[in-house]
This record gives sequence, structure tokens and C-alpha cells, in this order.
Amino acid sequence: MSEAAPFAVDTKRYAKTIEVSKRIRWDIDRDVIRGREFDFSKKFLPDGLSKVDQLPFLGADEKRFFSHVQGRTYANMFALVERFIGAKVTDLTRSHALGDQVAFEALVRLTDEELKHQELFRRLEAKAALGMPPGYMFVPEPNQVAHAVLAASSWAVLALTCDIELFSQAHYRSSIEPDDALDALWKDVFLFHWREESQHAILDELEWQREDAGLNAEQRDRSVDELIGLVGAVDGIVQMQAKADAAYFARAAARQFSNSEIEAIHRTMLAAYRWQYITSGVQDERFLGILGPMINAEQGARINAALAPIVSGSIN
Repeated sequence: MSEAAPFAVDTKRYAKTIEVSKRIRWDIDRDVIRGREFDFSKKFLPDGLSKVDQLPFLGADEKRFFSHVQGRTYANMFALVERFIGAKVTDLTRSHALGDQVAFEALVRLTDEELKHQELFRRLEAKAALGMPPGYMFVPEPNQVAHAVLAASSWAVLALTCDIELFSQAHYRSSIEPDDALDALWKDVFLFHWREESQHAILDELEWQREDAGLNAEQRDRSVDELIGLVGAVDGIVQMQAKADAAYFARAAARQFSNSEIEAIHRTMLAAYRWQYITSGVQDERFLGILGPMINAEQGARINAALAPIVSGSIN
């Protein structure tokens, strides 16, 4: 952040996130896992996110397995992004360390919670591996991705972070929470994750606005291009993982699929992932409400032009 940033810290909003964080604090074993394993007779990811209904040739068992594959990747994707989010927030705490101690505590708590989330998702991956056929592979390497993301400006990284934590809220509220057919453990994981991420999204917004206040027009314009680059990089990750997951699904299924069916599986996997990890975030009203006042019409048009191929390749 620029040293000259003339942005007043909203101590009350930071304080509120601390109060809520203390009240909803949870433990992985005591509150979430509670000695349970996954029930693989139930779905993980709901149909509204997996878009499995776009594949009418799949049977009920195959649709359920499709949700397991996507659900496993969904958890791993959150573990991936929380690697760079935790590192970025650690950097941000330095600007508050000798200043507003309430803001400092709020960000320290956020970092601690993100580290806990990473551990939770590592535990989920181990449990998923026990009950699913061998051969699954999560392609991106978290530290490599984190290094690449953190090379961008703070404005761009905070924009991406805010986007991610807002779409995680939207997914839970609109698709995961209402679906009573999901595995109970998997569903509880994202209930408890949602509770803490709701506070993280507030802090993301506050820090992004604080960063924006310290930029001049040239710096902001450059940061918009860096955000576009980060979204493109996310799409690259999504494309690699969709290809790997579609191939794993086809290999591990109990029957052979035709070439056209394999094509459709891959196409649906990619479209669903683009929806989950990009489109649902950039079209979120709260995200657009934060971003809108920061950018001008030309910058907005550049962002929309870059997103157009991704949005057109998503299933809404």
C-alpha cells in the first residue's frame, strides 16, 4: 500500500469482525469432523454447482460420483487459494502493527482462521482419497500459484481475494445450505467455513478500499490489468483441473463412455468450474458494488472484454 494513503480506518467495522470471530470460533475435530467419515452414498457438491444435469446420459450412481469428483476439487481449490490469502493478509498486518490495534487483531485472526481452513481441507482430501477410486490428481501446486499471485499488486490480489470469499458465501447460501441430500460431513464443513469466511469478506472489502485510496490513476490502471491477468491465470488452472477431473471420472466410472459422451463430460466440467470459480464471483452484486466506484468506464470495459470468453463458456 502507498505510504501516502489518506484513508481513515473504520475501527468499528474491524471490531465487529473480531466480536463475531470470537463468538463463532470452531474447532476442526470437536465441531466439524466429530469422528465422522464421508458417506459416499450421498452427493458432495449440489447439482446447482456441479451442473451434472447437463449430462442426461449419466445414471444416478454416475451423477453421484460426478459430484464426488467436483466436491473433492472444490475443497482442494479452497485450500489452494487460502495459501496465498493467508500470506497476503500477513503482509497487510504490518501496515496496522504500529497503528490501529483493532484492525491489526482482526487481520491476525483472519490469518489464523485461514491456516485452520487449510488444515481442514487437507483432512478432507485424505478422507476423500480413502473412499474414491485411485487416480485422482489435483494439478496446481499451491506454493507455485501463491508465488505467481503475490507477484501482482496488492490492489489486484485483494480484488481477487474479495471475489473468492464472496462467491464462497453465495455458493453456500444458494446451493449447499438448501440441499438436504448432501453428505452431512461435507455439508457441515462448508457451513463452518461459511461462518468464518463471512467475516473475512468484510475485511477483504475494507483492506481493498484502503489500498485503493492510496493509488494514483496510473497505479490503479496498471492494477486493473493485473487483475485481468490473475483472472486469466485462474481460468488456466480451471482448464487444467477440468481436463484432469473429466479424464479421472471417465477412467474410474463403471462403464465405457463414447467419444461424444467423454467430450460432453469434459465440456460440462469446464463450464461448471468456470461458473464456480470465476463467473459466479465477478457477477456477484456485492463484488460489483465494491469494484464499481474504484474504476472508470474504460477500465470496466477492459475487464468485461477479458471476461467475455470465460462467461460465455460457463453454464449459468
